[in-house]
Amino acid sequence: MNLTSLEEKLSDYGSAGYYLLESFILQLLNLEAASLDQILELESRRSHVKSDAFAPRGLGGLPGPLAIEVIQVLSPKRLEVELRRHLAHRSSEDEKLLLVCFRELAGNSVLVQKLKEEYSGQLYIWGAQEIQALLDKHEAAATELYKKIFSIRFKRAISNSADDWQKKRAEILAEVSEYYRAGRFSMFLGAGVSSSAGLPDWDTLLNSLFVSMLTDEDGGQRRADKEQISSIVKRLRQVDGPSALMLARYIRKGVTASSGLEQNKFINSVTDQLYGLRDHRFSISSLLIKSIASLCTPSRTGARVRSVVTYNFDDLLERELEVRGLTFKSIFEEIDLASPEELPVYHVHGFLPEDRTKYPNLNKSTLVFSEEGYHQIYGDAYHWSNLIQLNSLKETACLMVGLSLTDPNLRRLLEISAKSIDKPKHFAFLKRVNHDAFSKEDGKSIVRAPTSVTRMFLDRHHSLNEEVMKELGVNIIWYEEYDDIPRLLADVGKFI
Repeated sequence: MNLTSLEEKLSDYGSAGYYLLESFILQLLNLEAASLDQILELESRRSHVKSDAFAPRGLGGLPGPLAIEVIQVLSPKRLEVELRRHLAHRSSEDEKLLLVCFRELAGNSVLVQKLKEEYSGQLYIWGAQEIQALLDKHEAAATELYKKIFSIRFKRAISNSADDWQKKRAEILAEVSEYYRAGRFSMFLGAGVSSSAGLPDWDTLLNSLFVSMLTDEDGGQRRADKEQISSIVKRLRQVDGPSALMLARYIRKGVTASSGLEQNKFINSVTDQLYGLRDHRFSISSLLIKSIASLCTPSRTGARVRSVVTYNFDDLLERELEVRGLTFKSIFEEIDLASPEELPVYHVHGFLPEDRTKYPNLNKSTLVFSEEGYHQIYGDAYHWSNLIQLNSLKETACLMVGLSLTDPNLRRLLEISAKSIDKPKHFAFLKRVNHDAFSKEDGKSIVRAPTSVTRMFLDRHHSLNEEVMKELGVNIIWYEEYDDIPRLLADVGKFI
């Protein structure tokens, strides 16, 4: 079995190919350990930081205790990062580090050689040659492993379901803090952020606009009852099942055609509904928005957040930044740039501030409200909004708040950026399915399975979701209640 051909075969699976190969190599190392009567702990957690494997008595001829990390490409920068992480979190002074690099080993780099000499006896590096030697040594067993590679990956995923997810979350938040502290950090914001301040969700906004279109007075006719229209709209969507984007296109065409409104009048209509429907029981400066703005506040040593990418139309974050006296720039068109002193807030789906007089050139913003706007961005790989998102995903670690991560364009961009990394460096808050909420409705049980079976299913379901998102370069930060997120964001910035 040849390592190069093995990698080529698995590359057909895109970003998932790396994780398949990583699982295979870890099992190959496990074969080597077993053949020498050594112990290899996979997915080891000896402190609050996880390593791919841990050999308490060493591996092969390498002494223990030995932490093991499997990576694709070893560059001087990556070596420094792994060394710093290892030294900061190793469980004992005599714990060594083995880096297993299967794609490219920059062994001739001056810095790599210098670090290897400086940490001689503490740092070991295996490249393609050492991996191939193990493949040759365990050829028959390695061939059988390859045949079972997908089941190995699956079993590895569900084996993590027994882990304490809240403990894992604390580990992930510690990693987020490291990126934040280093200043290689961006934030991606979705509808959940706006909802925290009482702004309507997408369906509510669309239904309201639909009602507005159909109840518009024409020739003295009586305005229809909104509850009646809402009922009709609800039933229409149940029968026809149009996507939100399709309904939005219908509304856009209907409003502009039936009432003769121009583009800017349509935008004004959307803006009026967006802010007019706000639930005033919620503070317009919600705790979540305050928490995000707090992370955007520079420390004594400079800014931690390089940019904010938002998919929301509103200006609620800008209002909070302004209240705090922070320097920022809202960007919603291609030619606009922020100065080095300004925090760029990119509105990649369009910008509808309540007070439009504060922002010139708003008519140049691409409003991704309906299918035609979405298709324009999705179909143009070089659209400025795609380039902004892709640059942030490639150059920084991104924390995603209020996003469901189901948007096809965002997933496509994540897939592209994941090809250049071998460990997930982005993070997303996602709601964990609660057992009671899953198995009961109106207090009555709706799942005909024992509690233990249901809980096991949900745990495995969550673990598999974690693995799928890792293939897109994203670590999931689970939460149970939406109000948990501001507290968890505060944990990220605790070190300041």
